[in-house]
Amino acid sequence: MLSNIINAFSHFAISDLIDILLVTFILYYILLLIKDTKAYQMAIGFGIIGLLFLVTQWGKLVVSNSLIKNFAPWAIIAIIILFQGEIRIFLTTLGSRSLRAPAFMKSISEKLENVFLAVDYLSANKIGALIAIEKEISLKSYVDRGTKIEGELTKDLLVSLFYPNSPLHDGAVIIQGNRISAAGCLLPLPARHKLGEEYMARTRHLAAIGLSQETDAAVIVVSEQTGRISLATKGNLDRGLDKERLKDKLLKYLQKK
Repeated sequence: MLSNIINAFSHFAISDLIDILLVTFILYYILLLIKDTKAYQMAIGFGIIGLLFLVTQWGKLVVSNSLIKNFAPWAIIAIIILFQGEIRIFLTTLGSRSLRAPAFMKSISEKLENVFLAVDYLSANKIGALIAIEKEISLKSYVDRGTKIEGELTKDLLVSLFYPNSPLHDGAVIIQGNRISAAGCLLPLPARHKLGEEYMARTRHLAAIGLSQETDAAVIVVSEQTGRISLATKGNLDRGLDKERLKDKLLKYLQKK
């Protein structure tokens, strides 16, 4: 075994180094993407199985090694099924990831003050609302499903869009950069969620979770029944937020790489 290692190093080339660095980057990026999700624990489980395969191969444990080999094809299918959401986000991110300068993020933070003021007003008056804020994955496909607004991000415009009986109050408002891109947008419902039975009929909350599972967008929900404010990110829903807690959580999430 030692001679094989020495032989490998003796034939080591620059292309091999590039190959190793590329694989390392891909693995790191995937782990970063699935961090804090159930897929992370599953990935660890598959990693343990891979380690067992190497141990059984080196130790010449024929039966155990054969069982793991036979399991491998099914494991690939299981990965595709179990990680389909993460794979979709990974591929979408590759196609739409952008670099955001600190000055741009500062500009967004200042503009989002209008969102916090609007949400505070909507909550106090128990006016239902669903606001999706684009991060790095483009929301263009969802913008195209709604009514184009392309208006300045202001408190008054946001409140008017969600005002009861207005034509666009039932759908979602999508914010891209420092502008309101569209209103009345349809968002995807989640394939799975952790909410209790009392949320089963609350389409806004489910749609918020659905979009946050499909993309890296942050989605704000205001309940028209209770006025409670919630924030959906990465498929999770933080409920019962006030203006300051919403501001803190949202800005931290948007600024996080």
